[in-house]
Amino acid sequence: MTPRPTTVTGLFVGEAEARWPGRKPTAIAKKPVVGPVELTATGLVGDQQGNMKVHGGPEKALHHYPADHLPFWRDRFPEKSHCFVPGCFGENLSITGMTEENLCQGDVLRVGTALVQVSQGRQPCWTLSTHLGLKSLALAVQKAGRTGWYYRVLEVGTIASGDPVSVQERPLPQWPLARLIPLRFQRHIDPEVARELSVLPTLAAGWREAFKKKMSRDYVEDTRPRLGPEILDAPEED
Repeated sequence: MTPRPTTVTGLFVGEAEARWPGRKPTAIAKKPVVGPVELTATGLVGDQQGNMKVHGGPEKALHHYPADHLPFWRDRFPEKSHCFVPGCFGENLSITGMTEENLCQGDVLRVGTALVQVSQGRQPCWTLSTHLGLKSLALAVQKAGRTGWYYRVLEVGTIASGDPVSVQERPLPQWPLARLIPLRFQRHIDPEVARELSVLPTLAAGWREAFKKKMSRDYVEDTRPRLGPEILDAPEED
């Protein structure tokens, strides 16, 4: 189901800073801005990334985390309920009414005056867990499939809180994010499904390559560096 038009309820940018000894700087601590803020091909003006090897770039220009998920996380981690507010996941956009259930891979959205396209889901990492002081959070986000997603920029423009947001095109209605994202994290998937996703033209190259590897039943991705050493022995989902 295509979501109804809605509005930007929160816009966030962050500066890279060194927060943890021995780790690269991070810009996950985003701060709200009213705007209008210019959206370029690589993101919002004023937004930074601490580790460009895994964050940022044209395929991760803008991160959207649904405000709809915050009550779920408050209930899941009541001891940290005060932390789960818009911006806490390091997102650039907080919007109500659009989730992994009603957006699809490749959807094209008008956000303010900019035009963006869903490029891939988010792969939660140890940075998120450490940022919010919950060592199991990244793994919990992954298992729940409530990861949020990234956009590439098709037309630059400006975005401000309160701006309208609407889906303009839906080229892949068969691939809602709620179906796609869990497959990225499953240890084994149907090789034919993996083959289809490995050549999906709107999917970011990194995810296409990951699904290409998943075509082999012998391939097992090592997620420990991403999820963090504190969950090294946590079982993977099949």
